[in-house]
Amino acid sequence: MAGPALSSGPDSPRVAELDRALDKIGVTRSHHTIIFLILIGCLFDSFEQNAVGIVGPMLREQWGLSASDIGLLNTVTFACAAIGRIISGFVADRYGRRVMLSIDLLLFTLGAGVCAMAPNFTVMALGRAIVGFGLGGEIAIAVTMLSEFCSTKFRGTAVGLVNVGAGGLGNFLAPGFGLLVFWMFPGDNAWRWLFACLMVPALLGAFYRRYIPETPRFLLSQGKVKEVNSALSRLASGRLSAKNVPQQQYITDDGTTAQAAKVKVRVTEIFRGALARRTIPLCITIWMTYGAQISVLTLMPTILVALGYSMSKSLLFTMVMQGGSLLGAIAASLLGFHFPRKRVLTAGAVCACLAALTIGFVAKSIVVILIAGATFQFFVLLLNTTIWIFAPELYPTRVRAFGTAFILATGTAAGALMPLVAGRLFDAFGLVGVFGLAAGMYAVFVISVQSVPETYGQSPDALPLPGESLAADAAPPAKAAQPG
Repeated sequence: MAGPALSSGPDSPRVAELDRALDKIGVTRSHHTIIFLILIGCLFDSFEQNAVGIVGPMLREQWGLSASDIGLLNTVTFACAAIGRIISGFVADRYGRRVMLSIDLLLFTLGAGVCAMAPNFTVMALGRAIVGFGLGGEIAIAVTMLSEFCSTKFRGTAVGLVNVGAGGLGNFLAPGFGLLVFWMFPGDNAWRWLFACLMVPALLGAFYRRYIPETPRFLLSQGKVKEVNSALSRLASGRLSAKNVPQQQYITDDGTTAQAAKVKVRVTEIFRGALARRTIPLCITIWMTYGAQISVLTLMPTILVALGYSMSKSLLFTMVMQGGSLLGAIAASLLGFHFPRKRVLTAGAVCACLAALTIGFVAKSIVVILIAGATFQFFVLLLNTTIWIFAPELYPTRVRAFGTAFILATGTAAGALMPLVAGRLFDAFGLVGVFGLAAGMYAVFVISVQSVPETYGQSPDALPLPGESLAADAAPPAKAAQPG
């Protein structure tokens, strides 16, 4: 499956060879296996994010916790997730994507085990902190890995599928997962069994280490041409578990790469020059969309109760609106194959803005609120998923994991802070205040995203801006990069 022609050349002849090799290999059973294994991890990631909300009523009854205490457990989780994303990105750029993915999985599992055995609130908060570090890193590394395994055109669809599993299907199935566990293990310790069941992804660690190779782009950035060709051969064969795969020389090895020094990871690089002109606007856009989404999700049951509906009906109506999320994530994955990122982001943000204005200023009946709410969630997940696709493409391999992690961490921080602002606006102005804020945030989104360069159809290791030179990934110092 051939990708679109590159609109700018990569900064290394070997990177150009790698781009051509990935496009020639296309999508094989090996890609399907990698995507499946990563998606299973991300699905449980989403279950874990919803866990506190699911067990919250039980904890309040058994431990006498307040609503603020339950909220604090979520705050601890998301705050540590933001920190975990940044640290994971840095480590992954230095030591490899697969290594960090396994570490994040172990942290996730350890934290779930601590929560399952927690004797009090303090230990539970400690467990949630450990879970947060693992959760935050896993998503950031997952989208980075998939962007580096796939061909020019398919990588958008592959990365988009992560949010289909995490943000779409995961959020939709999380309540059902909780009900299933409580049915299987009834009684006062049902919540402990929920956390215990969330340790199951630990089994994925063995599959990750056995089946998923290190990404070819990271290996090339380390000058490991032999390992690059081995990884590409496994991808092309469609048999990740096969031991004796015929080796093909996709990347030319002239012997000089073995002496190439390891690339130093300078975390400040994403805040300077051409890369800063990518980082800052995308941080603004993700702050706007994550902040608006989490604010609405956090307050929607409260808003519906304030409109006169019972708690049970409010939760049911909120679930109906959430139905748009899964469709939005699927749409983003499909559109990522066919359309430029900025075009999808701009159109989606305009539609999200209009949906928010409809809810805040036009909706007078529950039917209109439900339709507009589901539409709003559709475009929110369309935007969030497309940013997941977009972010890894904006950075060269040497800082891709850290840059992607920093972008996603910014969104996590927005999700922690903006509901506080939205809550005050709801108290002061009601429905108009919350959705007026959301509409305004998406208007800022549209303006900010215009300054980010388009990446669709380009090598992710293309020069950041015409005329601005950055060090070539794995290119011998004595050789100048040739025009692409």
